[in-house]
Amino acid sequence: MGLVLLVLLIALIFGGLGFMLHWLWIIAVVFFIAWLAGFAFRSGSGARWYRW
Repeated sequence: MGLVLLVLLIALIFGGLGFMLHWLWIIAVVFFIAWLAGFAFRSGSGARWYRW
């Protein structure tokens, strides 16, 4: 019985990590698109919109 609970707990942990990793990829893609859009919209002014 303890082994079954351990397997279910491990499956739940890995399932949650996979779900969270999927959402992290979506957030990363959204930020990357916003970063590229910043170059497209600010390039006409000649000034850099980032600080480094």
